[in-house]
Amino acid sequence: MPSARDLAAVAESHDDLLSGASERFSGYALMSLPFASGHVLGLRRFPVTSVGPGYTSVWSRTPAGAWTIYTTIDPQLSCPRYFGSALESTSVHPIAVDWTGDLAFTVRIEDDIDLRWDVVLTETGTTRMMSGMAGALPDGFWRSSMFLSALGGIAGPSLRAGRIGMTGRTPNHQRFRARVARMWVVGESSASLHGEDLGPVAPLREQTRLGDFWMPQRGIFMLGGAEFDPQDAGAHPPITKAAAAV
Repeated sequence: MPSARDLAAVAESHDDLLSGASERFSGYALMSLPFASGHVLGLRRFPVTSVGPGYTSVWSRTPAGAWTIYTTIDPQLSCPRYFGSALESTSVHPIAVDWTGDLAFTVRIEDDIDLRWDVVLTETGTTRMMSGMAGALPDGFWRSSMFLSALGGIAGPSLRAGRIGMTGRTPNHQRFRARVARMWVVGESSASLHGEDLGPVAPLREQTRLGDFWMPQRGIFMLGGAEFDPQDAGAHPPITKAAAAV
């Protein structure tokens, strides 16, 4: 069976998207990873999107609950397009994702953000079962909010990850739907940000979320993609709290 690194390489060379009127993204993501310090990190790598060039983003939450998204392209064309009204800030940086093994990668932001994040993935019986199920499902299931809600309700307890939101509303009010092709969990990870060691991986005292997107209490890495309602400037807020206050 292809490794996570092999499938990530395939995603990098993938140059088409499913048809539809929604805003579509294809690639891979580490949904979120909580640390004992109260920090949370997340990764999105979408080589192909329907709204602009491919990009990488890193999501970061402080122990005080402030969210930032670092992205490689204009925030209006990346994750803050949907989550920005809940962010304290967003900014553009070079972000490197380097695969160091079949199940291991490093994320780096070398400038003043000074992020180094090492991740080792692992498979479990549950992730193998869910990956097998995901690969066998017809396309229509991934467009069904009822099915995705039920899947999230099963996946969270099965993976010991708390609540998982596979569909719902983002902070900027667009409806989202997640799509999974393969899944792993994080076996080991360490990270430092702004020169601060974030400590060991551990669930938060209280699970956090952005809109209806719950940040799993365990690191979950997925190959697949996401769909969002088209952006409507009249209905959807600015891309950061600061912009909303201006």
